[in-house]
Amino acid sequence: MTRSLFRDAGTDTTDPTRRIALPSRPGRPPTLQVARRLLLALGVLAATTLIVYADHAGYHDNADTSVSLLDSAYYATVTLSTTGYGDITPVSDGARLVNILVITPLRVVFLIILVGTTLEVLTERTRLQWRIERWRHTVRDHTVVIGYGTKGRSAVDTLLGQGVPKESIVVVDPQAKAVEQATHDGLVGVLGDATRAATLIRAELPRAAQVVVAPERDDTAALITLTARQLNKAATVVAAVREDENAPLLRQSGADVVVTSSSSAGRLLGMSMLSPNAGAVMEDLLTYGNGLDVTERPVTRAEAGRSPRELDDLVVAVVRGRRVLNYTEPEAAVLQLTDRLIVIKQGTQVTH
Repeated sequence: MTRSLFRDAGTDTTDPTRRIALPSRPGRPPTLQVARRLLLALGVLAATTLIVYADHAGYHDNADTSVSLLDSAYYATVTLSTTGYGDITPVSDGARLVNILVITPLRVVFLIILVGTTLEVLTERTRLQWRIERWRHTVRDHTVVIGYGTKGRSAVDTLLGQGVPKESIVVVDPQAKAVEQATHDGLVGVLGDATRAATLIRAELPRAAQVVVAPERDDTAALITLTARQLNKAATVVAAVREDENAPLLRQSGADVVVTSSSSAGRLLGMSMLSPNAGAVMEDLLTYGNGLDVTERPVTRAEAGRSPRELDDLVVAVVRGRRVLNYTEPEAAVLQLTDRLIVIKQGTQVTH
């Protein structure tokens, strides 16, 4: 359960605890905590009532001189709440000694129970503020995922499958429910409009190494990409768009890679229609952690100088500098130590 409080996404605030949600820590539900404190308070009240009634002869009631069980409960209530009307008073030495040694400590316990919830809220808020400040000072070279819908969650699953730790992934979304889901998944969440620089700064995007832009609308993706690139010139920005015609706009806005979801889905549909088996293999390659996976890795010293066909992994491309070479191209016939390989290998089941 997320312990951060959220305001409307259109309302700006400088309080980081209103906008940044860290992964929640296990704890009792608030209703259970309140019920537990209420039962403790009632228990203290009942115990005090019985203690007073057990020695009711040592008390004096200004109304009728005798102290009944109801009078004992009344005395316990006004005493524990420190109201103290004075209409019922201890008159015997034993009753006064009980008030000193028993009733007074019970009064302190009762007050602690009543104010405990407030103190806990203040303590938790201070602790959350400290955690956020520590996170902001330590996070760097992280990945910012903008949009935690279907595309954003799939991107996060792939990153986690590739070994990226949850601590280095920050989710930005304008919907409070999406941010709550992200924190439930163990990620840091930032609530706000990602087209605004202030929101991306809260996600520490200027110090990020990668940015995934996956909102619902293409025009929003373009604005986010432009803002992200202005804040961070060095980060790798990967953006998703629905329509092919919008891909050039994303590239002009600063995206290094643009993935068109509608055309990619269409190509997969067409391939599956002509060859269901080929479509199944492609779907397998795109789903990390099951069956076959497409990964990128560096060339090892033992592999340098060899042909891609001689390696144990199935090499499909060679990355040399800024160029991506097909493994069949003559330039890729001999691997260099500075190359990187795009390979297909057996995936391992990933659990989160």
